Amino acid sequence: MKKVITYGTFDLLHKGHINILKRAADYGDYLVVAVSSDEFNAIKGKKAFHSFEDRKYILEAIKYVDEVIREDDWDQKRDDVKNHDIDVFVMGDDWEGEFDFLTDQCEVVYLERTPDISTTQIKEKLKQ
Repeated sequence: MKKVITYGTFDLLHKGHINILKRAADYGDYLVVAVSSDEFNAIKGKKAFHSFEDRKYILEAIKYVDEVIREDDWDQKRDDVKNHDIDVFVMGDDWEGEFDFLTDQCEVVYLERTPDISTTQIKEKLKQ
């Protein structure tokens, strides 16, 4: 079985999130999604609208997602790849090159982001 992993906050779920999950799932047979915890978001200077538990619950309901794990810090990726027997690490191309250090453990793929949609854009529109 070919296993894939991707990471994100996945707050205010939108078609861009679904698009990357679908395309990530196409790289293998089993998709693990690591979701930033509320505590990790605080470290990153982010505030999610939905709690970690709610974001996890929503992601578990998506047909492309096989397993949801918690992301608590920047440095856990090597351990996640090892502990979950990951073959392919997938991220959006806004992270291009940032995770190439994992190429000794698995294939690293950067997917083009869905144009004209992001959680940041949604939050900005809500402020208007």
